[in-house]
Amino acid sequence: MDIQSHTFDRVRRFFANGLDLIEYVGLLVIAFATTTAMYHEVMVMIGAQRVQLADLLLMFLYLEVLAMVGQYFKSGHLPVRYPLYIAMVALARYLVLDLKELSELRVLAVTAAITLLTLGVLAIRYGHVRFPYREDSSQAKAKTYVRE
Repeated sequence: MDIQSHTFDRVRRFFANGLDLIEYVGLLVIAFATTTAMYHEVMVMIGAQRVQLADLLLMFLYLEVLAMVGQYFKSGHLPVRYPLYIAMVALARYLVLDLKELSELRVLAVTAAITLLTLGVLAIRYGHVRFPYREDSSQAKAKTYVRE
């Protein structure tokens, strides 16, 4: 029984390490692809010799994706707020780009979606501050001791 348990632990660790490696490679691919897309967008703006609001919003989306990847590399965790921020900016960009073609109902639906995402972020932040995770509260106490 002890040999099977030891073998199972080794197999489990092997697959866990393999999945971690795949995850990091995937994040590096996302970061590289996002950086390449950002470079191409800058080249388009330089070629057009103008910058529009849609270009800036697209650049902001790229920066948010890079920030999300960076946050994961720094902490090993991905706050759910980051994809919500990206969704809000993507919807705002959609609204800005297609405002002339959108019906009034579609505009209201997109703004309602942005509002719901904003309320979701507020609820998550409130819950995180009001009911912190055990790891967060122990880290906060450690930071408090360091400051004193």
